[in-house]
Amino acid sequence: MIIRFKPSAECITAVRAGNLSWFKTPKKADFSKVFLKKGCFGMKNMLRFEGRDFYTLADFVRLISFLRSEDGCPWDRVQTHESIRRNFLEEVYEACEAMDEGDLPHMREELGDVLMQVLFHTDIEREAGHFDIDDVADAACKKLIDRHPHVFGTPEQRAMPQDWEAEKRRERGQSTTAEAMDGVSRALPALWRSDKVQRKAAAAGYEWPNTQMAFEKLPEELGEVREAIALGDADRMEDELGDLLFATVKLARFLNIDPEKALHRSCDKFIRRFAGVEQAALSDGKEIRDMTLEEILTVYKAVKTQEK
Repeated sequence: MIIRFKPSAECITAVRAGNLSWFKTPKKADFSKVFLKKGCFGMKNMLRFEGRDFYTLADFVRLISFLRSEDGCPWDRVQTHESIRRNFLEEVYEACEAMDEGDLPHMREELGDVLMQVLFHTDIEREAGHFDIDDVADAACKKLIDRHPHVFGTPEQRAMPQDWEAEKRRERGQSTTAEAMDGVSRALPALWRSDKVQRKAAAAGYEWPNTQMAFEKLPEELGEVREAIALGDADRMEDELGDLLFATVKLARFLNIDPEKALHRSCDKFIRRFAGVEQAALSDGKEIRDMTLEEILTVYKAVKTQEK
């Protein structure tokens, strides 16, 4: 629930987001009594958030805490880590999209949304008595300092070349490469997870000697997919298709191509070309579903040629 104030010469108009209720009250009125009477929950606390030209991080922390309090927003109050997990992921992706666009105002907005998620999840644990935002900051600072011995370490440590992976494995108590591979987050997009797992294997010496061998693995894996399809074995189809994708990621790594970026590029390209096919169909007074596959492919190829 957010309260918005619109002052005028004689009164203040308060608008409560959510049900869009509003009312006016004289400027000299006791706001807490008037607002509480009108049903604006927690106005005594909300009045501490008077309008400002600039809010700080400390204000942000207090605002999230208030919204989750008994006097705050009923929806915010009942959320859990699990219920807003997807929101967190979406906000991170939207921030990345703003970075890709190079749109600084959009980036600032989306980074704020990511920070809101961090503060929200942290406040859940603060309320549970486990940790607060200062504990989060403390742990992050200590980890960064610990992972930069070439900056913060002894003269001997500063003279040694940095081994970021070794530092992370030491920190996490991982003694083998397999443990480090298993530690790659399963919440990552599968293509990225594949890339990270393969890089750790390569660092340990498990690697094809050249791009050609990585390329030759693709038809081998594709053949195994065909065999699974011929057998009608759904579980094996999934397993073999996964191997084909994994091999494709390996080829992308040899070519120094980000597989996620490449696939996003293909998605954008297909959408653009599909739009051309759809527009051609509409120009003829038809929809794509009214066209034969041969007609669709003919127009698709024409659109593709126009792009070059």
